[in-house]
Amino acid sequence: MNAQLLPGQLAELVTLFERGRVAVLTGAGMSTDSGIPDYRGAGTPPRTPMNIAQFTDDPHYRQRFWAGARIGENRMSVVEPNAGHRALARLEAAGHIDGVITQNVDGLHARGGARNVVELHGGGGIMRCIQCGERWTRTEVLGWFDTLNPGYAERNADAEIAPDGDALVSEVESVRVPLCPGCGGTLRPDVVYFGETVPLPVFAAAADIVERSSALLVAGSSLAVNTGMRLVHKTERQGNPLAVINRGPTAVDSRPSLAVRIDAGTSETLTALADALGA
Repeated sequence: MNAQLLPGQLAELVTLFERGRVAVLTGAGMSTDSGIPDYRGAGTPPRTPMNIAQFTDDPHYRQRFWAGARIGENRMSVVEPNAGHRALARLEAAGHIDGVITQNVDGLHARGGARNVVELHGGGGIMRCIQCGERWTRTEVLGWFDTLNPGYAERNADAEIAPDGDALVSEVESVRVPLCPGCGGTLRPDVVYFGETVPLPVFAAAADIVERSSALLVAGSSLAVNTGMRLVHKTERQGNPLAVINRGPTAVDSRPSLAVRIDAGTSETLTALADALGA
């Protein structure tokens, strides 16, 4: 049975916003109501996210990645922002938040109406060449995949979708991988994978939002990734409180700085918050 938002908890969250603008950090739990599985949410099976060393060093791994990306695109193309994404856009438009910092690469915050979105881990909609740096849209590159692998998408249309939006495919041995049309180099998503670091300008933009805010609200993240914890630490150094909306435990549940802890879904909680603040 899913935990429910309690009236007293909503009041606590509203009080937090009375201090001033609040920084918001979102994670994978933000997008589960849009149909994208979570890596670490309650009840999810153990999964191993992609490591950049695997991608660059293992040709078979790249075959599996591109096959999964192509099949996953069919499902992801119909994914839409949920009520939580739209509630944060409402809070931004009303001046309660300066924007959204997200660990997600699905682009749903921008599509949901948020204007200032800092994507800590990049955006999955862009592909770039490792050798020359040229960029293309994901749709363009997957079109090249179809040309190289006619009929593949149709044969594997029922594959299970993974938390990163790609599919768990098994037919990969014959897959032909798209390459950079300019230099023949290796193409990769323009995202930050395990084994890589968030670009300094990106983290600086996130830290700037935190610095201008009076509290940090974490929505849909267990804070298992170091980048999110760095923003938590910055908030605490400023003497500001934390609030967390997440189903299941997080890395900050026992910290003295935690002022509000809500074990409930982000969609219903953020919608109730936006309504209560008149956003």
